[in-house]
Amino acid sequence: MIHAVLIFNTSGVSRLAKFYTPLHQSTQSVVQKIFSLVSTRPAGLCNFLDAPELEAFLGFKGDADERWRVVYRSYATLYFVFVVDGAESELGILDLIQVFVESLDRAFENVCELDLVFHFDEVHHILAEIIQGGLVLETNVEEIDMSVQEAARTRKESFASSNPLSLGGGGLGPRGGNMKTPLGWLTGKLTGVGAR
Repeated sequence: MIHAVLIFNTSGVSRLAKFYTPLHQSTQSVVQKIFSLVSTRPAGLCNFLDAPELEAFLGFKGDADERWRVVYRSYATLYFVFVVDGAESELGILDLIQVFVESLDRAFENVCELDLVFHFDEVHHILAEIIQGGLVLETNVEEIDMSVQEAARTRKESFASSNPLSLGGGGLGPRGGNMKTPLGWLTGKLTGVGAR
């Protein structure tokens, strides 16, 4: 099972923190502890490590086969970190991190740290397409991208139909909201995946 998905920069500032199991400590203290473990590792070592010092933070209860591991990958100035138990394959999780990053790249056209800050809702949506409740749902980047695009299109249509300023929208007004305004061009610029 996947217990946590974290993204933080090289300064230790958290950009995403999603926990699938309850914490016994504050989120920030867990992120700082994981950052200290990951950032101090030499570049030549493998990208997963046993972290018995996390057990106090995350409330470990189980036998030696169920010890939690930290699996991470560094991309430019960001660390993508998954905390998993013994039921997950470390190499499979490294592939899952790659799928997550490729999905973010497709949604944001070359994802950067600012995309994670300003479009955190879309980042959470992409993660939810991949993982639910700590279990992997989808690993096909094409399927994830189609689902994200469909949600963006639905959101855009919903916005256009309920906005009285949109051209030809359904609106919520008593006469159907088909009010023609000079601001109709604006509705196309207010929504959409990847808008910066």
